[in-house]
Amino acid sequence: MSAEPVGASGTESPDPLKVIRTREYTVLLIMVAALGVPISAAAFGFLALVHEIQSLTYEDLPRALGFHGTPSWWPVPLLAVAGVLTGLTIRHLPGTGGHRPAEGLSAGGAPTAAELPGVALAALASLGLGVVLGPEAPLIALGGGLAVYAARLLKPGIAPSAGAMVAAAGSFAAVSALLGSPLLGAFLLMEASGLAGMMLGLVLVPGLLASGIGSLIFVGLGSWTGLGTYSLTLPHVPHTPQPTFAEFGWAVALGAAAALAGTGIKKLSLLLQGRVEQRRVITTVVMGLAVGVLALLYAESTGRDASEVLYSGQDDLGGLLAQDATYTVATLLVLILCKALAYSASLSAFRGGPIFPAMFLGAAAGLVLSHLPGLNATSGFAMGIGAMCVAMLRLPMTSVLLATLLLGSEGITVMPLVIVSVVVSYVLVLRLERPSADPSTAPR
Repeated sequence: MSAEPVGASGTESPDPLKVIRTREYTVLLIMVAALGVPISAAAFGFLALVHEIQSLTYEDLPRALGFHGTPSWWPVPLLAVAGVLTGLTIRHLPGTGGHRPAEGLSAGGAPTAAELPGVALAALASLGLGVVLGPEAPLIALGGGLAVYAARLLKPGIAPSAGAMVAAAGSFAAVSALLGSPLLGAFLLMEASGLAGMMLGLVLVPGLLASGIGSLIFVGLGSWTGLGTYSLTLPHVPHTPQPTFAEFGWAVALGAAAALAGTGIKKLSLLLQGRVEQRRVITTVVMGLAVGVLALLYAESTGRDASEVLYSGQDDLGGLLAQDATYTVATLLVLILCKALAYSASLSAFRGGPIFPAMFLGAAAGLVLSHLPGLNATSGFAMGIGAMCVAMLRLPMTSVLLATLLLGSEGITVMPLVIVSVVVSYVLVLRLERPSADPSTAPR
């Protein structure tokens, strides 16, 4: 193995085929296979803990205090507590709680062992108490960090290039089943990290091995514990007919609208992030209160549950499509507005991933447009997911796969429409973007 990371500045990249044929690479695969089991089990435990905290704070605690159900105002103090805990964790523990989600999805360097507690605690405080973010970014960081830490314990002299591949494989294992398919999770990490060419194969083999093992562990633990796999799945997808010319027109319109909305959300979150990092704890509490108030406004104005604005939206995607008839256009518009603003506030101050809220917002927007002539609900749902995901993530291939594989067999039918909406959104987002200062120079 090279003594420097693959592609490091000033070094010559190794021949991937020669590396794959070496004994060291075989040893690396064995190490990855061994580490994939405990890391994927730890990821499953993390997701289970997040779910339990959500149930405890939003359902069990109000009943224990004598309320019949959860009051619509309950998220306001809950999110204030989330702001205190997350702000203190980011300020005082090493690593600033991990990746800042307003800057997109990063599959960069793994956190050090000293930074892992801060990443875990910031994510648990954010996700468990209702912040509008998903678990994928913390899982990527925790999986990579745990893998590198374990590899260095097993082999103290491991080369940096081998350590980088172990970190990538740990991230693969951690998100292996989260998106509904180990292949989709692997593809997400490959596109996010910018791997290409033959060097892709060098990192891909251990990554896919860890991803496959991780998926098996998720399925086994889900069956053994009865908790499920915490995987993104839709229980029922309505049939959709073959695409029409009118729907291709809607794909263009939806792609353009998603690009404008996604750019607005991202710019607002980055603007707020600059303010938050000037006075971390106080402003994080303010952002938490804003999310709670938005959930309260939605519940009071529509008569629906405030939880539809809270959390990542991963668990609500299936119900959103299956129960589309129970939502009026006005309710969906209020939901989109409140969730989008809560999403921006969450991105600016808390810790988590940007994927699932983007999927939920895009799906809701597609369902709104399906009330107009020429667009059925399933097609609008899928196109909205793809267009909003690429607007927030800038990952076009992953966005297409997220929107189509989620729908099972119906995804093949709507794929041409999704591709059009994703391409339109992606190209327009790149046109709307303006060069900005390096976010790493922002004050902490």
